[in-house]
Amino acid sequence: MKINFKTYKKVQNLAVGFLMMSSVFGQTQTVSNQERPRIIITADPELDDSNSMIRFLLYSSDLDIDGLVYASSAFHWKGDGKGTKWFVPSREYSRFGTGICPCESWRWGEDEKFIHDAVDAYAKSYSNLKIHNPNYPSPKVLKSKIKYGNIEFDGDISKDSEGSKLIKAAILDDKPGKLYVTAWGGLSTIARALKSIQEEFENTTDWEKIQTKVARKLVILPSGDQDDTYASYIKPNWPKLDYREFVDGPNYGYTAPLKASLENAKYFSADWMKKNISNKGAFGELYRVWGDGKQMVKNDIVDFFGFSGVTAEELKKQGYKVWMPLQPKGSFLSEGDNFTFMNMLGNGLRSYESGSYGGWGGIEPASKANSNMFFDNAADGNNSAEAMANLMASKEKSEKELAFPNFLPQAMNDFAARLTWSTTPTFSKANHEPIVKIAGPTNIRSSAGEKVPLYGSVTDPDGNKVTVKWWQSKQAGTYNGDVEISKSDSLNPEIIVPKTVKSGQTIHLILEATDNGTPALTRYQRVIITVR
Repeated sequence: MKINFKTYKKVQNLAVGFLMMSSVFGQTQTVSNQERPRIIITADPELDDSNSMIRFLLYSSDLDIDGLVYASSAFHWKGDGKGTKWFVPSREYSRFGTGICPCESWRWGEDEKFIHDAVDAYAKSYSNLKIHNPNYPSPKVLKSKIKYGNIEFDGDISKDSEGSKLIKAAILDDKPGKLYVTAWGGLSTIARALKSIQEEFENTTDWEKIQTKVARKLVILPSGDQDDTYASYIKPNWPKLDYREFVDGPNYGYTAPLKASLENAKYFSADWMKKNISNKGAFGELYRVWGDGKQMVKNDIVDFFGFSGVTAEELKKQGYKVWMPLQPKGSFLSEGDNFTFMNMLGNGLRSYESGSYGGWGGIEPASKANSNMFFDNAADGNNSAEAMANLMASKEKSEKELAFPNFLPQAMNDFAARLTWSTTPTFSKANHEPIVKIAGPTNIRSSAGEKVPLYGSVTDPDGNKVTVKWWQSKQAGTYNGDVEISKSDSLNPEIIVPKTVKSGQTIHLILEATDNGTPALTRYQRVIITVR
């Protein structure tokens, strides 16, 4: 809702009084009445999906989870168990020159259950997590959401699966609001859900209405087009779908330690990982780090990450495809699919409202390149490990070059805090995020040259000291000139809307609040000014 400036002032005066009262009487809880985006996760059994699943479940308090679905991809598929052999040119097995495929399956465990394992770890941690945030769903509820999607062959959308049926039902139901569906692996399960809808309604009088409903409701959050089904089916048949590809955010992928700035490097170190992640109960035990002695699938020639005390050359002699430099034992490995859901979190940035707002998962670019991050510019089947590393690196900008805010420290500290919650049965023995509020609406209208006072309120459930600052998010606003913020380090700053702002342009202002607990935690509020 947008509100004009005069009305905003009246509402603001009332809200300021309320905030002052709430500050006087104090607040001890960490749960707000914020919207909880409805989301379905689809994921393949890559180790970074396993790690991303751990982080995701620790934020299940912020989300309305409708499904946890096993998916295939060009990198992982199960096969049909009937001896059927499968081969698609330019896939991982052909680029590495393995000579193995056509084959009956590719890098899929005989009893693959990484999602079940993550939910089991959640169940062991649930009693503690619930103490720190009562919005955590029960393990029973999460287990009921686990389904197997189109996992037999990568890119195969020829038949329905339990996962595709779940997605189809969610798309067609009458629950209000958006439905966010991630694709950590391939999109074939999502594509099959859409194809099934098309087959059911295309030749009926309801088809146009169904197309409109799906376009308004469904938001796909991809980690690339990992089986080409977006390019081959979804985009041609559902061109109006909201397909949000985020860029310029924190690097959570395999190359993160190699490309980290000095500010971010410590969060990938073995010492930081051991202190904050690996030693934290059931989740920490499951979480993958370099040299941990584990493999997702035994003798997987591409999964060399669990080895320690050996050189890359020694691994190559054993038949492993070593496509990036080995890292110190115990250090960060990868959570490469985080960016698909990190903007859905209830941290106050409101990033789920629009891909252009940006947040802990990055920001949607103004113009989309429509590229395929996994298969574009692929070399021939004999390309080297070095060429593969260069291909990946070319798709990821150095953090030093990014104009987008560096959210990685805040995101990693928050993850560490939630892992501490999972092992801590006493509320007072862990740190919790500050509660940040704005007096009055967070969407307002103003005129060029007008003064706009802002009033924020911050309380901390642990009684910690909280530092605040206001800043302008130029990447999110359509007015990208400088906006002067007086008293930017206070809760009551004042801005003057520049006279150069044109009607209809927006200015995004962020109130950021960070406590001095261990680890330090940050929350935000976003105010959007639309110029009349």
